[in-house]
Amino acid sequence: MTTEPTRGHPGPGLRESKKVRTRGHLAATALELFLTRGFDQVSVADVAAAADVSKPTLFRYFPSKEDLILHRFADHQDEAARVVRARPAEWSPVRALHEHFRAALRDRDPITGLSDLPDVVAFQRLLYSTPSLESRLAHYTGREVDLLAEELHAPSRPPLAARLAARHLVTVRQELGRENWRRIAAGRSAEDVYPEAVADADLAFGMLADGLDAVG
Repeated sequence: MTTEPTRGHPGPGLRESKKVRTRGHLAATALELFLTRGFDQVSVADVAAAADVSKPTLFRYFPSKEDLILHRFADHQDEAARVVRARPAEWSPVRALHEHFRAALRDRDPITGLSDLPDVVAFQRLLYSTPSLESRLAHYTGREVDLLAEELHAPSRPPLAARLAARHLVTVRQELGRENWRRIAAGRSAEDVYPEAVADADLAFGMLADGLDAVG
């Protein structure tokens, strides 16, 4: 028997949808303010006022001012672990992540830094020019490393080796993205940068394969 929600009290689906909309509204409002006025010139109170919510409400959705911008990185925290988990049996973890990164470059995925869309360029300029955002990003990086290390752990690869491998792989992905962003920020198009981005990815993951794949 299906139980309908009590009149005036939305069911879990409606409540969750409202939370998603509110979260999206807060993030979009914050990003617009930060891009217009600068991250350090906008307070949490400014964002709350512009979004027409209280500060306590805002903090229920985002634990810090930085998370108003960086929350989107949470969507990628388990990406590397998922790619390794789903890889073909004959592929090593390094090859799986290498192939995934190359595919993301072909798609001009913003996470690779190879996107010249104005909104993406503006967001990345804000990120890389604001020390507090880069510092907070380490929180998300640490979680990504933890999840990948869990996936890499195996009888032939002890915990320390798995964690070191995860750290190297995550760092390579980040540094490739940063290098691609530097080229885009200098005014070049994604199409122009693409061959160099692929060559850099091949070099970086090739260097890892020489060492990490030998561990097991």
